[in-house]
Amino acid sequence: MKEITRINHVGLRVRNLHVTRSFYEQLGFVFLVGPVGPEPVAIMVHPSGVNINFILNADVNSAENVLMDIAKKYTGYTHIALEVSDAKIVANKIEQLGIVITEQVEYEGAQFFFIRDPDDNVIEFHQPAGF
Repeated sequence: MKEITRINHVGLRVRNLHVTRSFYEQLGFVFLVGPVGPEPVAIMVHPSGVNINFILNADVNSAENVLMDIAKKYTGYTHIALEVSDAKIVANKIEQLGIVITEQVEYEGAQFFFIRDPDDNVIEFHQPAGF
């Protein structure tokens, strides 16, 4: 459909708003509102326009990401990819924050690396080839 213009937001189920908010603020996201609504949801936005809705109803006793950390491969969204202009600079900043980079890849000129948020949601930082 040509009427679709962009992704409006990504929804991530999380256990603790305070912990999640602090983590994403380190990445430059700004808290907008929350918790609101019946789920409830909190919303953060990055100056680049990336909007994340944190769904605040995750099982506090759950410690695994069922889409990424178990042998059975369930369907679903596995990660969010944030495009960056310089992967090496961003990776250095991530490491300075004390956040573990779980994998780094260079493929056909593209560079990307992965981290996990406090709920083990996967975040990719992606520099396309040619940057």
